[in-house]
Amino acid sequence: MSDELCFLSAADLRRRISRKEISPSEVTSAVIARAKRLQPELNCFITLCADKALAQAKDAERRIMAGEPLRILEGIPFTVKDIVNTKDVRTTFGAIPYRDNVPDHDAVAVARLRAAGAILIGKTTTPEFGTKCLTDSPLFGRTRNAWSGGRSSGGSSGGAAVAVASGIAPLAVATDGGGSTRIPAACNGVVGLKQSNGVIPHSQAPDAFGNQTYVTPTTRTVADTALMMQVMAGEDASDPWSIGIPARDFVGDALPVGDLSGKRILFCLAPPGRKASADVAAAFSASLKTLEALGAELEEMPGDGFDVEPIWRAINHTVWRTRFEKLAAEHRDELSDTFLKQLALAQRISGVDYQQAMFDRTILFRRVQALLQRADLLVMPTILRTALPIEQDLFGTVEIDGEGVRQRPPELVSLDDALQHDRTSGGEHALRLRCRRAADRPAACRTISRRCRIAAYLRGVRTCAEFSRPLAEHGSSVVVRGVTAGHGW
Repeated sequence: MSDELCFLSAADLRRRISRKEISPSEVTSAVIARAKRLQPELNCFITLCADKALAQAKDAERRIMAGEPLRILEGIPFTVKDIVNTKDVRTTFGAIPYRDNVPDHDAVAVARLRAAGAILIGKTTTPEFGTKCLTDSPLFGRTRNAWSGGRSSGGSSGGAAVAVASGIAPLAVATDGGGSTRIPAACNGVVGLKQSNGVIPHSQAPDAFGNQTYVTPTTRTVADTALMMQVMAGEDASDPWSIGIPARDFVGDALPVGDLSGKRILFCLAPPGRKASADVAAAFSASLKTLEALGAELEEMPGDGFDVEPIWRAINHTVWRTRFEKLAAEHRDELSDTFLKQLALAQRISGVDYQQAMFDRTILFRRVQALLQRADLLVMPTILRTALPIEQDLFGTVEIDGEGVRQRPPELVSLDDALQHDRTSGGEHALRLRCRRAADRPAACRTISRRCRIAAYLRGVRTCAEFSRPLAEHGSSVVVRGVTAGHGW
């Protein structure tokens, strides 16, 4: 019964707790026991909060037995990526210099989850400051894939995705800037959403106006993602992008609509010069057939002219240099060689290079918007091969179908990265659904729609999820990703 509880969705747990069929203590005890049992194998936690979590579960039971109104997430366990602040629980940023850092306040998103009755069970692993697409650090070692210990979890929210995929908790707070939620979701077969800027306030962004990172939900179902959004979203004075964004009924928005009739979808397997593995190509083809079976009209689009790499490097590496150069000088012996090498790359970028990247970002944004004037969705793979080997080096050669290739190290981003990157598209929703397996491991694709169409987007991906449920039961995955826009699809 304990493991069965661990794999229930948050929506199911909510119903059963409200009916007093199960108690918050039963659920919390089950997930903590599973976390302790799997931690030596998966290494997805930096800190577990067993005693505090069990005390909170007892308090939730007291509220229920006293007949107090149930909060929306009463008694439901969640985890938080260890670069998001948690009051009185250490937040290390995955880095040795911060191993004893204990914040005196919660990030806004965490505070809202706690206020809604959710129970924090632990802090999940991240590479140093979330700066790469693998999850390892001198602080804790390597986080292993939930499907195969010989594979990477992806990153930088690898611990969050692995905890959800392995049945440790149904809800996880992650972060995303350049794929840090979406890549691990694809590698581990879970639902990873990157919403538009401001939808969920980011109270830790060092540059609130030029913010490039997002606090995000990771779950096992689209319905649970909507449930997290219901709690986490809403304006807050700490985030200027959140001010004035209207409240939404995300749970209602995520109800399936039956089919995708009348929707036009443009798709692309890979941009020119990039290779997709044969198994990812097959899984992508199968997901397109799912969309077609739901009534969508499909059209292949060319993938040339969307090179985000120079823009990404100029903008992001400059940010890293500004944030971490002093830290690296003072704590060089405690930081990884990979992290230091990433900082060194930023030394080559001038102020002129940075401003040119900002201009190029605008050009690319407008190109994407032009595509979306003639289509409801853009679809492409999330990554161009399945999860990398556990020992993969960020700057090493990546193997695809037996051939060593050198693509952007090493998330093997698809056209999706150019089309939906927050630095180029201006903000989007990114969500993963399940389809067929690729080489017995999750593969993933995403969709894009125009900015701010969150309601229609959630309805569409929930429809796909319901249609794909029989395939999902076999443990495979497709990532669906979307930029929200306008006034419905």
